[in-house]
Amino acid sequence: MTDERDLDGVPRVAAFKTVAAFKAHLASLPIPLDCDDAVLPPRKNPLGKPVTIYGRIVGNRFATHPMEGWDGTPDGKPTDLVLRRWTHFGVSGAKLIWGGEAVAVRHDGRANPNQLCYTKDNERALATLLSALKAAHRERCGTTDDLFAGLQLTHSGRYSRPDPDNTPRPRIAYRHPILDPRLGIVDDGPVFTDTELEGLIPDYVAAARFAAGAGYDFVDVKCCHGYLLHELLSAHTRPGPYGGSFENRTRLFREIVAAIRRDVPGLHLGVRLSSFDLVPFAHPGPNQGTRGVPIDFRPHLPWRYAFGNNPDNPLEIDLTEPIAFLRLCRDLGVTLANFTAACPYYNPHLMRPATFPPSDGYPPPEDPLIGCARLLDVAARLKRAVPEITVVGTGYTYLQEYLPHVAQAQVRLGRVDLVGLGRMLLSYPELPHHVLTGRPLDRKRICRTFSECTTAPRNHMVSGCFPLDPFYKARPEAEAVKALKKKAGR
Repeated sequence: MTDERDLDGVPRVAAFKTVAAFKAHLASLPIPLDCDDAVLPPRKNPLGKPVTIYGRIVGNRFATHPMEGWDGTPDGKPTDLVLRRWTHFGVSGAKLIWGGEAVAVRHDGRANPNQLCYTKDNERALATLLSALKAAHRERCGTTDDLFAGLQLTHSGRYSRPDPDNTPRPRIAYRHPILDPRLGIVDDGPVFTDTELEGLIPDYVAAARFAAGAGYDFVDVKCCHGYLLHELLSAHTRPGPYGGSFENRTRLFREIVAAIRRDVPGLHLGVRLSSFDLVPFAHPGPNQGTRGVPIDFRPHLPWRYAFGNNPDNPLEIDLTEPIAFLRLCRDLGVTLANFTAACPYYNPHLMRPATFPPSDGYPPPEDPLIGCARLLDVAARLKRAVPEITVVGTGYTYLQEYLPHVAQAQVRLGRVDLVGLGRMLLSYPELPHHVLTGRPLDRKRICRTFSECTTAPRNHMVSGCFPLDPFYKARPEAEAVKALKKKAGR
């Protein structure tokens, strides 16, 4: 499945046959990206060194990212497909399981009709996920004593599609001049009232109480990817106690954290944060070339619809508020953070650098390695600004063969504490274990970012690695995904 041709003048990672050739290309990027010449043996590799999180010894520097699979039951319970994915998380050898899966705290916050959802009736089924993961990890690694596993709690807000008809039923923090028309929002009906936002707090607490009782070590109060708590961080135009000032825009997050601290003592907290945002991108128009382009944002300046962004030039990152948010987290005792970026519904290239876009995406506007470098650079800048935060980084999958070289350098240099992997674990869940035990990588299983794992759920199918995982390759959805690729000219 490896394709080594250039894509619109950008060489594929697989085309670099040596680390030296790869590093020579990295040197041409506008954002520096550190990469070691060789992967050190297991006993000397910084990726294998323990890290202390909330007083717990966590056995290595690999983390798994949470992923939605569109493969739960209509009432929000896990299926065998979900259990398989969580078992693979355990097999991976990663010692930090970041959230495992995005679990909606109530029905109207589901991003799809098959997303996992917390209810009292679903408790026993959701608890089996952790049991399956730990059993697989114990078999592969011998112990779970140094494993730290969490559950990601979310409300999908603007991107809610909770019902079997798969119709968008957005609940939003504020009106948005570009995103509202895409979802058919024409009035203030979908806007959460202040009272409704306050009503979400007990839902987060109930899910957190379940997680603690089921044996999860922490919950992630999700603030990323355009979902509700992330959108609130950019609610500059919202009136009242949950909008406008930084204090107001962080209010619901603070209230949720305080309520969990009060009612579920002993449960640790983390936050997955979209640390910057840009304007939406789109397919190029006439005379705009062949790559994705930003929308025309000039009629909407200053751009007041983003977090971690310069409102006067919304193609420019500004980390002033993300740093302030991390200092707030530190002061609240939330010292575990996972940095991603933007929103996959209108900026997929920023948080998932890829060779090919998903079916609802646009052609990559840049060498995807620039996207990797940007994510790693922002994580390092935030780590320097608030060193008390234990940082999980994002953006490693597209590095492919050279993922271990770059990951090792980032940890060795103290630019990040742990290396988070998402899509790579769908095709090659054992990659962390192979790196940590000194085994060569299996090139046939390395994710090449064809984006089928996103294209499938965008078209209401389960998510998996259809090109490289024989299990998914044999499923009927594989043919449908091939047809979508053919239609898109891929």
